[in-house]
Amino acid sequence: MSTRARRNRRAARPRTEQGLPEYEWGTVPTDQFATRRQLRAAGLRPAGQEPAAILRCKACATRPARTCTRPAYLYRVDLAKPVRPMTLAMEAALDAAMAARSTCPRCRRRRYHYVLPLRTVGCCLECYDGTPADPATYLPASPTPHGLAA
Repeated sequence: MSTRARRNRRAARPRTEQGLPEYEWGTVPTDQFATRRQLRAAGLRPAGQEPAAILRCKACATRPARTCTRPAYLYRVDLAKPVRPMTLAMEAALDAAMAARSTCPRCRRRRYHYVLPLRTVGCCLECYDGTPADPATYLPASPTPHGLAA
């Protein structure tokens, strides 16, 4: 029997070392469990439920005695609820947060379409070293009619 066949046979059984069932990579019943990202892609959210199982990373599949350093928590799909729709207030708050990351704190002339390197450079490149900005990379100075960039 090949190593891969032995690994797949062993991985089909969930382990309960940490109190939760543990699954190896690729052996999770997808109709029962999903990660947060998988739930979000399906339009669902965990809705306050605790993790129901643990997914071990690919590197730990060959080392069953090793404690997994990169586990992914799995949530039950049947207990998940639909994602709450975004309200206008939530959209405004998100837009304000993104505006703070994409507006130069020095000149405040433009709002760029990308996040500025404020942690390393501290301002836009035009303020930092005089590099002219491409007009296609920023929004005009006048705000949109509804006040939101999105």
